[in-house]
Amino acid sequence: MTPRIVLAPMEGLVDAPMRDILTRIGGVDWCVSEFIRVTEGLLNLATIERIVPECRNGWKTRAGVSLRPQLLGSDAYWLGRNAALLAELGAPAIDLNFGCPAKTVNRHRGGASLLREPELLHAIVASVRAATPPEVPVTAKMRLGYSDTSQTLECAQALQDAGVAEITVHARTKVDGYKPPAHWDWLARIREAVSVPIVANGEVWTVEDYQRIRDVSGCSDVMIGRGLIERPDLALQIHQHLQEQPPCALSWNELQPWLSDFYEQTRERVVDRHAPGRMKQWLALLAKVYPQARQLFDQLRRETDADAVGAALAAPAYSEVA
Repeated sequence: MTPRIVLAPMEGLVDAPMRDILTRIGGVDWCVSEFIRVTEGLLNLATIERIVPECRNGWKTRAGVSLRPQLLGSDAYWLGRNAALLAELGAPAIDLNFGCPAKTVNRHRGGASLLREPELLHAIVASVRAATPPEVPVTAKMRLGYSDTSQTLECAQALQDAGVAEITVHARTKVDGYKPPAHWDWLARIREAVSVPIVANGEVWTVEDYQRIRDVSGCSDVMIGRGLIERPDLALQIHQHLQEQPPCALSWNELQPWLSDFYEQTRERVVDRHAPGRMKQWLALLAKVYPQARQLFDQLRRETDADAVGAALAAPAYSEVA
């Protein structure tokens, strides 16, 4: 089986404009949306289209990359009902969030907090699986646990027994957050405990990291989040590596038009006073790889005018290495 690269769901970071840019740059095989929160009741179409505008394009990004919507919540019945709704709208798969570490989400019994209740994981997946057509896969994303790994295998087995087709595992607990290291050895232990495919996730920043996580975990498929935000061509470099071609990194000159494109799309989705902050958020992360991004971020640090930010992004002054 050809190894696949998955763009991770990251609330407030990997939104529709970011998915569009990263999948057009290339190398991503499929994406998972930011979570759609389910409480009591059916989602309205406006909410779905706001979070997952790709649903109007056959659940694909402009690059033709498939997008799976992700649901978050703890009400098994309403998660099932809303999964059925998404399936009726043509969703290619339904992903369930059991990994979000955000305090607000966990306080409201969502995300990684559910990893303390394997029986609830089973009930949620069983409800979603029963409510959706058999040809629509149900998948899940989990962490190694809430505060420790004492229930890791039990949670993975509960998901499998309830009918998931695939489990993505972020190789840290909720309490770990994003603190290094990711415990890739646990991915191998989970693979041995269940028969469904495991997608590896956590601390993949380079092609070398990608190869190591596969070697340690034995997983074929890898999900990448922050690594792709900081290095937008990482998936493309990985595919070049797999084809035994020398990876060719995207230069700042080549990246700059993508930044302007992202910013223009962002301005179409949010009010102008919020657009500069979103752009600066990405520049701050890009600065870990591109020194020019740090230079541009420093220039725009206190800039709040949306037009001024757009002009700075298009300026040729940052086209060459400082």
